[in-house]
Amino acid sequence: MPLLPLLSDQIQQLPKNLQVIAINFCTQLTDNTRPDQLPSFENTAFVNSIIKACVCSNFIRENWLRKPELLTDLINSGDLFSNTRRDHYATTLQNFMIDSEASLSSHLRQFRRREMLRIAWRDLAGWSNLDETLGDLTRLAETCIETALNFLYLQACQRWGTPRLADGTPFNLVVLGMGKLGAWELNFSSDIDLIFAFAEEGILNEKKEISYGEFFTRICQALVKALDVITADGFVFRTDIRLRPFGDSGPLLMTFDGMENYYLTQAREWERYAMIKARQVAGDFATGKQLATMIKPFVYRHYLDYGAFDALRDVKAQITQELKRKDRLDNIKLGPGGIREIEFIGQAFQLIRGGKDAALQQREIQVVLDVLVELELMTLEDSASLKFAYRFLRRVENHIQQYQDKQTHDLPIDTTVQDILAYSMDFMNWASFKQELDLIRAQVHTLFEEVFSLNEQDNPRQNSQLIWASNTEDEQALEALAEMGCTEPDKILNIIIEFKDSYALKRLSTKGLLVIQRLLPTLLSELVKITDNQTVTLKRILDLFAEVAGRNVYLSLLAENPQSLTQLITLSSASLWICEHLAQYPILFDELMYVRSLYEPLQQSALRKELQYELNKRDLIDTEQLMIALRQFKNLNVLRVAAADIAGNIPLMTVSDYLTWIAEIILEQTLIKAWQILGNKHGYPPNCQETPQYFAIIGYGKLGGVEMGYASDLDLVFLCSYPDATANTTGSKPISCDLFYLRLARTICQILNTKMLSGIVYEVDLRLRPNGDSGLVFSYIDRFEDYLKNQAWTWEHQALVRARFITGDADIQSRYQDIRHRILSLPRDYSQLKSEVREMREKMRLQFMKKGTRLFDLKQSKGGIADIEFLVQFGILAEAASYPALTTFTGSIRSLGLLEKYGFITHEDGDLLKQAYCCFRGYGHHQVLKGEDATAEMDTFADLRLEVERIWDAFMG
Repeated sequence: MPLLPLLSDQIQQLPKNLQVIAINFCTQLTDNTRPDQLPSFENTAFVNSIIKACVCSNFIRENWLRKPELLTDLINSGDLFSNTRRDHYATTLQNFMIDSEASLSSHLRQFRRREMLRIAWRDLAGWSNLDETLGDLTRLAETCIETALNFLYLQACQRWGTPRLADGTPFNLVVLGMGKLGAWELNFSSDIDLIFAFAEEGILNEKKEISYGEFFTRICQALVKALDVITADGFVFRTDIRLRPFGDSGPLLMTFDGMENYYLTQAREWERYAMIKARQVAGDFATGKQLATMIKPFVYRHYLDYGAFDALRDVKAQITQELKRKDRLDNIKLGPGGIREIEFIGQAFQLIRGGKDAALQQREIQVVLDVLVELELMTLEDSASLKFAYRFLRRVENHIQQYQDKQTHDLPIDTTVQDILAYSMDFMNWASFKQELDLIRAQVHTLFEEVFSLNEQDNPRQNSQLIWASNTEDEQALEALAEMGCTEPDKILNIIIEFKDSYALKRLSTKGLLVIQRLLPTLLSELVKITDNQTVTLKRILDLFAEVAGRNVYLSLLAENPQSLTQLITLSSASLWICEHLAQYPILFDELMYVRSLYEPLQQSALRKELQYELNKRDLIDTEQLMIALRQFKNLNVLRVAAADIAGNIPLMTVSDYLTWIAEIILEQTLIKAWQILGNKHGYPPNCQETPQYFAIIGYGKLGGVEMGYASDLDLVFLCSYPDATANTTGSKPISCDLFYLRLARTICQILNTKMLSGIVYEVDLRLRPNGDSGLVFSYIDRFEDYLKNQAWTWEHQALVRARFITGDADIQSRYQDIRHRILSLPRDYSQLKSEVREMREKMRLQFMKKGTRLFDLKQSKGGIADIEFLVQFGILAEAASYPALTTFTGSIRSLGLLEKYGFITHEDGDLLKQAYCCFRGYGHHQVLKGEDATAEMDTFADLRLEVERIWDAFMG
């Protein structure tokens, strides 16, 4: 039956100019094709799809006319109607008789033509959704690459021999698919971006001496030729290998070591976002896993990398400038509101947060958009809008390319082709299609601007530019600073000029310098809101900038997030310690973004879960990773406490509680991990499991009294109760249990004490253990009580007042608490006790007080913290034999409450000592945060100090 009458009803529904195309095609097909070459027209779905597919695609029309058997075969085989055809690509190619590079080339091209015809038909007919179309195209490319590589590799092995790893295992090269190929998002006429690598170098000398590098280079050259060269059968895929290290000037492929060195030391920023979508598509998948692991740290940084905004913004600006130059802004991939802007939005979050949030380590942009909603980084509405836009634009892109199988992303200019595109997208005409397209692109571009221009100061105030470019004699700059509200413009300007001339800034890259200049307007505008110490605050912040100047990512974070800069200014104004803390641990810059979590109250259970989660992500056997995690946990949470303290959100006692919790939780996990580290090496003591047993940590001093400060060290005593010290551990490298527990104590100290780039966790002081520095690192609990009862000095009993079980074996906890109670409750001669406590206090004062100072040392001066603590300790040691409940608490404030209750001290004096203790310690905390000594002017606490002296004299005089 002639085709034209069969399709006449469909043709009549087309616009006039498209009717002409349909009629001419039907006539050509009927006139130039034998009836036996045409498919059966009994399938209604096929017949109903002919006009849509053929009018919208020259590619389909030309292939049906040139090779009518292709479409007939697709229909008769059922492949045209199958949505699972890609599952059989590999089998189809394996059935071809490929015995030479020429036959490989021919079969691949014929296979590609058939499958592209099928994919285009199904897409234009509306039988396949976008995901199927992209998946079919991607798998088609992968299968062609795999088939070609496998054939060429076997051919090369027969000629030169087989490359083998150091362990003797044969291996092939690794082919990375970049861009849309890597992300399973290949478009209809896309080229394929490939990078080649191989595991290790070596020499083949089985048949003819040749290096592995030369062996694989020849394979790569043949592979590109097999895919890319245009022959009488066309081409398979245009192949681009310019994304490899060093681009066109670099070698065709590299070893894994060479790749790792390049990406970690020389790669440019744009190569990071290119690598987001990298995926192995062919070759040796066993060694390929190793390559992926090596490249991953280059793409996903372990910190929040806000420098990625700058890099992506710069690339987008270059693209836009190039499109303007060529008058191609109607490019649906690269133009405003195009596909690339959607991808850049997702990639910005991936590059910035992917190292922290593994869920963002995805290749497909649609998946990334869903993850952004789950992580509450994007609203559901914005994500849905971008996904709808992406799917719409990708369909438009495919339909533009299916028209002539050309790699183009520009909207057509010819009116007939415009109508064809509109018709392919199910619109009545070009105008209605273009209206919808413009609306979608406008929505995408608006979201893109919100993400990439958010808080960006593209037009800095002239004042800031003037100030940055000025010198000390610049009257205009001084006037500008005064107008902005600076109280000491001359000093402010001098600080800025000094900063500009600093060695740190001279070492900065152009990119880093631009970030600093972008920061300046916001910095100055926020600085003038501070009224009392603008100059000091600016100096602190610029000193901090100088310290981290070599790491642009942290400055970029502040530039992209002014709220973070505002937090930094607020905290720096109150605390030099904050600036020094951030300079030493710049990874903490991330926390400035999260105002709520920065200031919200800490919860002990949440802290414990937080640390457990961080440690569970790391290798338990890797002590270095453990130490890094503990330091990051401590530094982060101490910063949170300091921020809340500065903001006045928490009282003194809560500050100490929080700081003590942090230390306790760290000690808990350190004991567990140290136990496991030793257990993995030596096995455990008999009858012990993976949980620490027969061992405990006792905290003395500020830790024991729940009175930790920002700079507190840890006074620790280790107790052991293992019954058989001579028994051996159960591992393959056994040691005595005595040595096991000794090494356990030392490992704990090593984990906490070792100096790393991120500092130490805590300085550990073991001098309060039995016999001090000359004693064993740990003490057997059976001997502990005997020592305290028969050998210890009175000052050691004083120390025991503030000693508390922290973590470890529950049986030791019970035994220790009983021992502490018994020792503290021993009967004592009142006069002798008073004399010994007083003598120790005077000895301490002489040892620690700075001579000649006219300042009030909050701890050591008369009437200071130590006097109050010694009074509490004296009271408990003197009265606990009569009132055993006095041993209940380890902290000074609560113990004072008990001493009042049992009549050792009057209620009035007890309240006064509590008030003085809290005032002195609170003031001391803030002195540490300011970066100053724990001292005050003599008249600052004159009344309180004199009252403490009075009470001291009443008891101890």
